[in-house]
Amino acid sequence: MILMHFFETYLDLRQHAAYKLPTLPKPLEGVIGQEKFQKSRAYSLDKSRFHFLHEFVSILMDSAILLFGILPWFWKKSGEFLVLAGLNAENEILHTLSFLAGVMIWSQITDLPFSLYSTFVIEARHGFNKQTVWLFFWDIIKGIFLSVIIGPPIVAAIIIIVQKGGPYLAIYLWGFMFVLSLVMMTLFPILIAPLFNKFTPLPEGELRESIEKLASSLTFPLKKLFVVDGSTRSSHSNAYMYGFFKNKRIVLYDTLIQQCKTEEVVAVIAHELGHWKLNHTMYSFIAVQILTFLQFGGYTLVRNSSDLFKSFGFDTQPVLIGLIIFQHTVIPLQHLVSFALNLVSRSFEFQADAFAKKLGYASELRSGLVKLQEENLSAMNTDPWYSAYHYSHPPLVERLAAIDKSDKKED
Repeated sequence: MILMHFFETYLDLRQHAAYKLPTLPKPLEGVIGQEKFQKSRAYSLDKSRFHFLHEFVSILMDSAILLFGILPWFWKKSGEFLVLAGLNAENEILHTLSFLAGVMIWSQITDLPFSLYSTFVIEARHGFNKQTVWLFFWDIIKGIFLSVIIGPPIVAAIIIIVQKGGPYLAIYLWGFMFVLSLVMMTLFPILIAPLFNKFTPLPEGELRESIEKLASSLTFPLKKLFVVDGSTRSSHSNAYMYGFFKNKRIVLYDTLIQQCKTEEVVAVIAHELGHWKLNHTMYSFIAVQILTFLQFGGYTLVRNSSDLFKSFGFDTQPVLIGLIIFQHTVIPLQHLVSFALNLVSRSFEFQADAFAKKLGYASELRSGLVKLQEENLSAMNTDPWYSAYHYSHPPLVERLAAIDKSDKKED
């Protein structure tokens, strides 16, 4: 864990040096305004300095938790709390929920100063934060409420599956998580997302007509087209789509509509529809399911290792603790997998850009990407090692170069 921290800090230092470069990359000269570049540079450097501090504190806390046996101590105290509350501490489900409640409180307390500074200092300083302190804390309260409602049944189900799973434990765990992911993907946009944002139908007009015409030409089963009030919290912009089978929906941030021209927004949607047409979402979902199954398979190999639990200070072998320990032991592997997924994701982004280009949106997509880069004050200079390791989307320079290639060269 510490070695990974040193490696990622080295990459962060390389990227920090890139942020300090006083000039634009040559391909962006004359494309990005100098004023926007200087604002982007200042924003990136502010976030980078804050990131160094946050990561340093995080590695100190995580190391202390492991070295000083905080996990077994906290597990013991959560059981004692159940006894004081008149509940059965031998019930692993109740004990686990008590432990998770304490962890959630601890996480909220330790993360709060960083969240407040990031939102009300850095984001506000650079003109992005739009939410009030009340809205900030109200979102936290709603998040805790959802965790309290949704979390216990899921935790209880996982514990029961592990206890009763036998030799087919990995299959049962994967099957449960597969069904859960489908349920959450269905319920999140309908029941959960509206608790935090307001979704309204995109008004009739040129933009709606253009998107519906584009979707129809691709036989995309568009059922609803929404605008979300992202501007109540931030001036960052985005667009996404969701839904299964013949019930697809597209969501546009109001900031995207405010910042980009109609044809640029349509080009961005053409890019998103490219992901659908090229089955990127399905491939990504399958990859996640395979990785989830392999992860549970690895967990089943170590869950009965009493020596592993004892090495972390535990006399018993609780299900949740086994999952936590397993996550710690495979941290390097997780980073390698994340790196591989980023490579695939960047490839998908190039393909989706090419798809939009073939539909005739090359210039609009190009100008739209530039506009989003400017309005979001995204980093203009990127270190190749850092971007290869961290970025799921290619840097703007690479995307523009790919769009500008001749059709013959692209083929």
